[in-house]
Amino acid sequence: GPGPGAELSGWRQRNLPYLSGKLGAGSPAERPTPQRQPRGAPSPQPEPGPWAQSWGGEGEQRGGGQRWYGGNSGVGQRAWGRHRCAGPGPEDGHGALKPAAHALFKKLKDEELELLVQAVENRGAGPSGCVWVARAEPRGTKQALPPQVLLCRLYRWPDLRHPHELKRLSCCQSFGVWGGCGEGATLCCNPHHLSRLAMPETPPPPYSKISPFSCLWAEVSERPNSNPGLAWSTTRDGCWCKLAYWEHRTRVGRLYAVHETSVNIFCELPQGSGFSLGQLQAERRSAAVRRARSKIGRGLLLSRERDGVWTYNRSEHPIFVSSPTLGPPSARGPPVHKVLPGYSLQVFDYERAGGQAGWRRPGDGPCDPNSIRISFAKGWGPCYSRQFITACPCWLEILLTKPR
Repeated sequence: GPGPGAELSGWRQRNLPYLSGKLGAGSPAERPTPQRQPRGAPSPQPEPGPWAQSWGGEGEQRGGGQRWYGGNSGVGQRAWGRHRCAGPGPEDGHGALKPAAHALFKKLKDEELELLVQAVENRGAGPSGCVWVARAEPRGTKQALPPQVLLCRLYRWPDLRHPHELKRLSCCQSFGVWGGCGEGATLCCNPHHLSRLAMPETPPPPYSKISPFSCLWAEVSERPNSNPGLAWSTTRDGCWCKLAYWEHRTRVGRLYAVHETSVNIFCELPQGSGFSLGQLQAERRSAAVRRARSKIGRGLLLSRERDGVWTYNRSEHPIFVSSPTLGPPSARGPPVHKVLPGYSLQVFDYERAGGQAGWRRPGDGPCDPNSIRISFAKGWGPCYSRQFITACPCWLEILLTKPR
């Protein structure tokens, strides 16, 4: 059979800490050299691994092995071992988060820890379950971070500071929860069920007086709709928008009708369904188009919510968005906004869209007040060499169903 070297190689390939049996004793270099005992001397008791030592050794001894909070120690080790090493936050590194992570992991069941590890390992590429935790914040730390902020800082964004910088994705079961939920209520803290909130550079009224980190703005999409009549309509078959994929000035493929409340638009996605751009064939593609298509990857998530349409950038490259409701009504044309990987932006506001008429921008033709344009990896406009979106190699047109 394979020796210890094969097992170690497998863990290194997964970029996980080396685990041996129940106890994660670290890498072989960290293991103490076993000492030969004199004949007749009592056998030494096994030492808990560095994982148990680093957390204060609060595990339970059973059968000579360290059980971590009543569960498999390997799951807890994997959860901590997958923390992001991109760099510390503005005030502390991952070491300072260890006590808070200790308190949070102690509350999670083995099944929830396993869900957390799976979500972090696939980096949100596929569907993952909710990781439920009580709304009460972990105690016993200097910074009692909310659990969703703690895990997002640990696994995704080390510079994250406030919960109001986050927006919950529509795929999460906690999406839409607003207001007091009573004692004992639980909340999903899966870091890949959350995104960072992208704020337009010049927020249009009435949001211009709201702080960028205001709880109102962060949760506005999860509030009950104050005026349901502002919500836009769907066709008889339930279609609320159609998607058109373009390469420069050429449309590729047919229109894709969207009936679900959210849709994935991607080139490469290990799991999931939606509008696959990778399957669209074109007769001749330039090198620029091929390079741009290689950057689409997991693409984006488009969702219809109570207050409008949102997009979440799932790829590893920025996307660029233009929409009539992202700029002031007096603008000559819709502004273009850059959305970084992992960020969400409200790309269409139902309330502001009411009564807006299309305008014509010189050289760019008329603007449809019911459409959104998104370019993958390449921007356009006054700040770029590409003045119009038709100069972008790969872009998407979202045609919303007109209101009744």
